[in-house]
Amino acid sequence: MANQEQLDILKQGVEAWHAWRKQNPSIHPDLTGANLQKADLSFADLTGADLTGADLTGAKLTDAHLSSDYQLTNFSGANLTGADLTQTDLTNTALQKSQPPKSQPHRSQSQ
Repeated sequence: MANQEQLDILKQGVEAWHAWRKQNPSIHPDLTGANLQKADLSFADLTGADLTGADLTGAKLTDAHLSSDYQLTNFSGANLTGADLTQTDLTNTALQKSQPPKSQPHRSQSQ
């Protein structure tokens, strides 16, 4: 079950969330099972947050940072455009009708 205090801060908006994360850099947010349907989390730093079993159906995650383990998380219909999914485990994650992040062009090294 999600940490209610952390969930309440996230629901205040991205600015409040980032301020809290800056003040608490060693805490890995516990948002397990959180109901974040249709939440606007654009540009949110969710790096390291535990969203196992969370419902982000229809959420706006444009340009969000999502580096973590999101097993059993529901991203159905979520907008992931520009989201950073580096080192993200999406095993058993629902992604139906979600808008995937745009792929980054491959940069070759010049000799």
